Amino acid sequence: MADTETKDLENTILMELKDGTVTIELLPDVAPLHCARMKDLVRTGQYDNVAFHRVIDGFMAQTGDVEHGNMVDNFNLRAAGTGGSKLPNLRAEFSKLPHDRGTIGAARSQNPDSANSQFFINFSDNHFLNGQYTVYGRVTSGMEHVDAITRGEPAPNPDRMISMKVAADA
Repeated sequence: MADTETKDLENTILMELKDGTVTIELLPDVAPLHCARMKDLVRTGQYDNVAFHRVIDGFMAQTGDVEHGNMVDNFNLRAAGTGGSKLPNLRAEFSKLPHDRGTIGAARSQNPDSANSQFFINFSDNHFLNGQYTVYGRVTSGMEHVDAITRGEPAPNPDRMISMKVAADA
C-alpha cells in the first residue's frame, strides 16, 4: 500500500462502504485508549456489517453499535444505537482538537466516561461539540463515500460498514 497520506499503517483504518474505501488516520497521541479500542474491535471483526443507525444531514453519521447494529447477526433496528461492546466503557480523552469535517468522535451517553464502541464522523465543522466528545481520528480519503451514507434516525434501510481493517493487517 503506497498511499503517501498513510504514514502509520498500524494507526490507519480502512473502512469499506457501499461506494468505496474510507481511510481513517487514528490519533493515538491524542486519545490512546479510544484508538486502541477501535483497533481491537476492528481486528476482532466486530465492526463488520454494523449499521449507520443515526445519520443527520449536515451534522454527522453515527455507527459502531456492535451489540445491536450488526446487520447480518441479530440486527435490531429499534435497539441499534443503544448498545456497545462487551468491553468496559472508556474514560473521556478530551483534547483541544476541534470537531472539524471528517473527524471521528466517540459517541457516548450523558456520562463523559461512557464511550464504548460507537463513534461518529462529522459531515461538517461541529465546533459546539469541542471539549465534550473525544476526537480520536480523521478521514484522510474517501470522505465522498461518507457523504453518500443514507440519512435517517434510523434510516429504514440503513447503510453499513461492510468491513473495517487495520491497514497494517491488510
